[in-house]
Amino acid sequence: MRARIAVVACRDRIAESLVSALQASPHVELCERAPHEPERIEAAAFSRYDTVVCSPLHARSATTGPDLTIAREVCSRLASLPLKQTIVVSSASVYSPSHQNAGLLDETTFIPEGRSEIADAWREVERLSTQIGGRSGAAAPLHTILRPSALLDGEDYFSRLLTGRVAITYPGHDPTIQLLSVRDLASAVAAIVAHRASGTYNVAPAAGIPLKFALKTAGVPRLPLGRLAQNAVRTIASSASLSAPPDQLKYIQFSWTVSADKLRRDTGFTPALTSEQAILELSGKQQPLNGGYDEFGMDARYIRRYCGHLFRWMHDGYWRVELNGIEHIPTAGRGVLVGMHRGFMPFDGVMALYALVTKRNRIPRFLIHPSLTKFPFLADFMAKLGGIMACQENGDWVLQRDELLAVFPEGIRGAFTMYDRAYTLGKFGRDEFVRMALRNRAPIYPFVTVGSAEIYPILKRVDWSWFKRYTEWPFLPITASPIPLPSKWHTQFLPPMHVEEEHGPEAAEDPKRVRRISLEVRQRMQAAIDEMLLRRKSIFFGQVFDKSA
Repeated sequence: MRARIAVVACRDRIAESLVSALQASPHVELCERAPHEPERIEAAAFSRYDTVVCSPLHARSATTGPDLTIAREVCSRLASLPLKQTIVVSSASVYSPSHQNAGLLDETTFIPEGRSEIADAWREVERLSTQIGGRSGAAAPLHTILRPSALLDGEDYFSRLLTGRVAITYPGHDPTIQLLSVRDLASAVAAIVAHRASGTYNVAPAAGIPLKFALKTAGVPRLPLGRLAQNAVRTIASSASLSAPPDQLKYIQFSWTVSADKLRRDTGFTPALTSEQAILELSGKQQPLNGGYDEFGMDARYIRRYCGHLFRWMHDGYWRVELNGIEHIPTAGRGVLVGMHRGFMPFDGVMALYALVTKRNRIPRFLIHPSLTKFPFLADFMAKLGGIMACQENGDWVLQRDELLAVFPEGIRGAFTMYDRAYTLGKFGRDEFVRMALRNRAPIYPFVTVGSAEIYPILKRVDWSWFKRYTEWPFLPITASPIPLPSKWHTQFLPPMHVEEEHGPEAAEDPKRVRRISLEVRQRMQAAIDEMLLRRKSIFFGQVFDKSA
């Protein structure tokens, strides 16, 4: 039997798109827009429908939040309907933005309360929506929640941001955002109806777009302002994009991108428009940007420009890095670079990046700790250099594109190793780098550096609770110098370990094999470090590699 659908939506364009898409579906017998004003909603008027699609996105607000007053009334008044299915259009804003979000969040992601008023309001909508059809006395209806990414309906905050005269942003932050056209949202609802799918589903284009490039595509200039300056602007601004509350601006400060794989698996639906195409549709422009962009914010031109002066001076002049074995890294193909990180600042990663760019023409992507994306400018800098949040999904994303993935498996505590044990490798965490290599059939390329621990030798640590909460570092390090010392570095790239030839992808699920491979990697790295230390005669001078050999 085909569905008979009532669409209850606060915004006209969303309602019109939903009705149009559902009326065109062969699985729908009838689709009409029903009143959304509480005083006009009567349960008896819904007796001809067996499905309700509800979108409580606020009709008159500069935020991406819902109208909770309408949501409460609608859900309460429709609680007694004998329905077969309820579909509630929530929002991916429910995943509150945070520097700790790894990106591409799935529907099982834990959502903490109190981080964002917008996110908390959408959580309340999802809770309230279970009332619809729940007290009818009939069998409980199928209940579906859709969480679309930023919706470009012409009225939403992101629509106004991308069509205004100027966009206020936070300085030093350039997060990736996902932008969805209203037509694609309507098509997703039609797919849910066609497959009678229930549960919670994200709706978003597979690839996002960095905020900077989104605004360039729309032709809107950015105005980066700090918090105090933004508060002053909000008191006098009339434009919605300028007067948005601080809670809304968090959504252009930190990541909240989502994965829509579950919707694709269950219904076969994927959005027709990319984030960039959705912007062009909204703005009425025809041509995309020339030169493209990286959805995680990596800037190859920026990297090569810095490799031409600052990074070269640091590598060749200040730390005088002696390289050996870099020919083991191929000029193409996927692989997992496994290194050691010392000195608590990311200089050793930057020097490895310089060597790979200049010697092998490769730009690796480093899995980084959330503390490096928390602070302005540092977050932007790390993104431009190819840093992405450490998680399995991001690692798989890199390797499936035949790129180099660089990891420091000791984690953040390895960077904060006390100097008296600086060249003794610690535990390799949960060995996720091995699983990523096996799952994606990628070789492992270990590399080690002797000398980086001396730039900031950690002599003592202070267990200061406030400092740890603010920086997310394990402790406050006390070092011998406030500036990085000009120690002599020695970096060795070891022969590759072709685990993809010895094991199949199924080995990633075998804890014993994973652990055995991880221990072998660690042993090879530690043996190389020990040999290099035996050959090193001075912290600041000399060579350790036999060039004649």
